[in-house]
Amino acid sequence: MNDTKRTIRVTGRGKLAVKPDTVRLIITQSEREKAYDDAIEASAQQKKSLTDAIAEHGFKREDLKTLSFDVHAEYEGYEAEDKSWKQRLVGYRYTHQMKLEFPIASEKLGAVLSALMQCKGEPEFSIQYTIADPESAKNELLAKAVADSKAKAVVLAEAAGVKLKEIRFVDYSWAEVDFVTRPMNDMRLMRCDSVGMAKNAAIAPDIEPDDIEVTDTVTVVWGIE
Repeated sequence: MNDTKRTIRVTGRGKLAVKPDTVRLIITQSEREKAYDDAIEASAQQKKSLTDAIAEHGFKREDLKTLSFDVHAEYEGYEAEDKSWKQRLVGYRYTHQMKLEFPIASEKLGAVLSALMQCKGEPEFSIQYTIADPESAKNELLAKAVADSKAKAVVLAEAAGVKLKEIRFVDYSWAEVDFVTRPMNDMRLMRCDSVGMAKNAAIAPDIEPDDIEVTDTVTVVWGIE
């Protein structure tokens, strides 16, 4: 048999559980205005309101980062005089999604949520927990997957009565690993005065995030003799 064909192909799986150390707050502002320019202006004012609110709690204005921004026309159906149904333009809706990340600290989270409640527009938000150094975790996960592949290859080679040689090929998809846990559904912040809360009242959900469990695979082709 040709030596180039004497190989064994083994897929290894790495598993890793990491404790989240970072809060990721996803904030979404969305409103409809009559004119396109008004929608752009309203989004800018809302963004300023948000950045002013978080700046009072030690954040820099650039800490609030844009994830996506969109302005699209909205229409409504109506019955015309000839009894046909038509559509007419009713305005332009902007949707601005942003994120704010900071180390886990319930006091800070509560302060930020309370500050956002003072902003106009009643923004939607979701709370995620992640890690500050995902690259180190990805490297550890990949190392575990390779180690698992080798351990399986050794067992298979011994069972088949062959000897492992050098690695011929490594197949890894480089898929994005999401180090995020989402313990809460999306919520909408209502203004403090609309829910009977004092302006400086802290609202911090009592959450102890679980470890983030992730898996990844790598396929290694070994030469055998």
